[in-house]
Amino acid sequence: MIKILLVEDDPDILDLTAYVLRRERFVVIEATDGAQALRRWKADRPDLVIMDLGLPAMDGFEVLRRIREEDQTPILVITGRKDAHDILRCFNLGTDDFVAKPFEHRELIARARAILRRAQVAQAEAPEPTVQLDGLTLDPVAYEVNWRNESVRLTPTEFRILYLLVTNAGHVVPASRLYTYVWGSEGADANALRSHMSHLRRKLEIGGSTPGTISSIPAVGYVFRRTPTPVTEVATPQEAAGSAA
Repeated sequence: MIKILLVEDDPDILDLTAYVLRRERFVVIEATDGAQALRRWKADRPDLVIMDLGLPAMDGFEVLRRIREEDQTPILVITGRKDAHDILRCFNLGTDDFVAKPFEHRELIARARAILRRAQVAQAEAPEPTVQLDGLTLDPVAYEVNWRNESVRLTPTEFRILYLLVTNAGHVVPASRLYTYVWGSEGADANALRSHMSHLRRKLEIGGSTPGTISSIPAVGYVFRRTPTPVTEVATPQEAAGSAA
């Protein structure tokens, strides 16, 4: 469920707006002043803040500034102020949108949903982190793979398969999860996945060494197992002395 922090000092507007938001299936957290808004924001971590500017204890500008110092929680400002300077100040402080009072609740809901959609897209498009494991490096931005400073050329599909397996090294990844992660809602068939796995295993054999093995777990999925690091045996003092003699 999507949580919205609604900050409004007018009890009538607060009650009516909260009712409309709950009717749209949002979980609504209420605050009536700036200080309470910050406390509720820190405690509940809402998905969206809808906030009036003219608040007691601490005004909306200060609340907006403090939230932006810590996080990028989407914020929709509502206010009766018409001053262009105030509107510009809101956007400079980091608000995502602005609705002037009086407003229609249909407009408020539409703007809130638009902000939430943009936030979801931005989150989905956030780059995955580079992975480093025992000399193996996978860069998901450049789709580059390096094994002990040697480049491994993979297709984008092979890269995504390897990335998911390596980030879950030692754990079985169900085939259904691989289909969704690699091909999205379009899916893929088992033969295509087996073909990609075969190519991937061959490409990971570099110069007689490999970063790990990809094993099939029948009727379940696949698992990437890291290649054990060779243990260098240390000679005992007696062996060392015998060798010297």
